[in-house]
Amino acid sequence: MKSINKANATINEVAAKAKVSKTTVSRYLNGKYEYMSVETKERVEKVIEELNYRPSNIARSLKAKNSNVIGCIIADIGSPFSSIVVKGINDVCNKAGYRVLFANTDNSPENEIKSIQSLMDNKVDGLIINTSGGNDKYLLDLRKNGLNIVLADRCLVPGNLIDTVATDNHNATYNCIEFLHKQGYKKIGFFTQNMMANSSRYLRHQGYKDALQDFYKMDGNKYTYIVESNDEEKCDKEVMKFFKNCKGEAGAIFTVNGVTLLNVLNSMNRLNIKIAKDLGVCGFDDWGWASLIPPGITTITQESYECGVQAANMLIKLMKSTKVCEAEYLELPAKLMVRGSTNLKNRKQERS
Repeated sequence: MKSINKANATINEVAAKAKVSKTTVSRYLNGKYEYMSVETKERVEKVIEELNYRPSNIARSLKAKNSNVIGCIIADIGSPFSSIVVKGINDVCNKAGYRVLFANTDNSPENEIKSIQSLMDNKVDGLIINTSGGNDKYLLDLRKNGLNIVLADRCLVPGNLIDTVATDNHNATYNCIEFLHKQGYKKIGFFTQNMMANSSRYLRHQGYKDALQDFYKMDGNKYTYIVESNDEEKCDKEVMKFFKNCKGEAGAIFTVNGVTLLNVLNSMNRLNIKIAKDLGVCGFDDWGWASLIPPGITTITQESYECGVQAANMLIKLMKSTKVCEAEYLELPAKLMVRGSTNLKNRKQERS
């Protein structure tokens, strides 16, 4: 049975307990069994199992010669945004002579750590990480130990302690709420998936709250609704709750991303709440279908491809640098694409 008390065992401890030299343990780890007897091999193997010893991937990766391989970890490869980011990364790396190994974590912090360890086992020269969140300390430790890392889209909150390329989430959201205010909307609801540990959602929510306070003198937390893509009933309930809270006044829903936008639109359809006529609706991610759904959905478009391009360029620059520099934080602009879903001229005077 593996010991859980020696999870941080060192190679010296393994050598001492197995009564062999550190060099012998190192040879075992590198598969050079011809330099030891069968008995020694089995003894070292048993001690490693007992101590639950895992070699330092960071140290091994740093000692290795350049592999011209870059690791890329994506939180949700099924997202259209992520797939375009990946294309930007791959295009730049191919042109610069680097191969890219990709891993998808399904927004799981545990899977993210496993993927990082696996890629370091493959001795990558650096990592581009679209983090799931929740691993800030782990990522900072990697950087402090000298591993080249760039974060794509999602940053650390608070502080920018790792090189990062992200969208200007706060200002893009703030400007959209200001636009809705100028249009004449009286109440604006913020619909989001769970925001815990997700910097993009957090910053967008902060931009929403700041704008709601500045233009409406309202507390944005009171108009924030948490919905998940796998719970249609909850989404329907929250959409109807906001609709009723508007009490006949012009209301609009702002969604944190394309997934939430699609869920809200499906709920409105099930509830027979008409786009623009009953509720305005807009949000992040200008996916292809947004312009096709009548009367057209107002969205914030992100420079997905450019995010990938800049993240790859930033990592390659980092890998080639001989100096230790402060972390760079690059924010890409986002553009508001105004369509009919936020046009108050389409609004009914009374709900029939």
